[in-house]
Amino acid sequence: MTRTRILEIATEQFFRFGVRAVTMEDIARQAGISKKTIYQEFADKKDLVKEAFEVILEKDRKKLTFILDNEDGVIEHLVRTSKLMRERLQNMNPMVIMEIQKYFPEAWRMFEEFKERVIQEDLVNVLEKGKQLGYFRPEIDSQILAKVRINQITSAFDAEKFGLADYNMAEEQMVLMDHFLHGIFTEKGRMAFTTQQAIED
Repeated sequence: MTRTRILEIATEQFFRFGVRAVTMEDIARQAGISKKTIYQEFADKKDLVKEAFEVILEKDRKKLTFILDNEDGVIEHLVRTSKLMRERLQNMNPMVIMEIQKYFPEAWRMFEEFKERVIQEDLVNVLEKGKQLGYFRPEIDSQILAKVRINQITSAFDAEKFGLADYNMAEEQMVLMDHFLHGIFTEKGRMAFTTQQAIED
């Protein structure tokens, strides 16, 4: 239970303040335990960051799987993953991305693998299923478009953008996703998506 609690607090603190700004003392104080107790569970801060990141990615993987497995799934999946992404980006200090890339390469490698193994595979499945159900244009190449979408997502993690005063990572991603979807929808897909958005909001 202690390990789970440490991971919960560490994840929340890292996302809010950035990874480097949060110390092991901060996490111990928030958890109401000694720093020694944290080191009994985790070798060092890098180990804690890696495991916290692993927990986040596994939660996202389960959410993606659950959404796609329900009903015909395609439109619900698009609306809910859009909502999930918006919430994740709005509640995250953008410095987290830059810090993980720069100082915690092992954790960043996990994200890269997740992107290739989970997100791309998930996108291809959604696009193929959507074509079969008449939501997406039948002539689209699912493999290529899945890569295009992933490139759009990762463009948000460009460290040079974080210094720009008018840069809003969540807003940019929502615009890119909307543009992507409306480029592949059939009229049936567009109508179903609009209806589902109204239900979810």
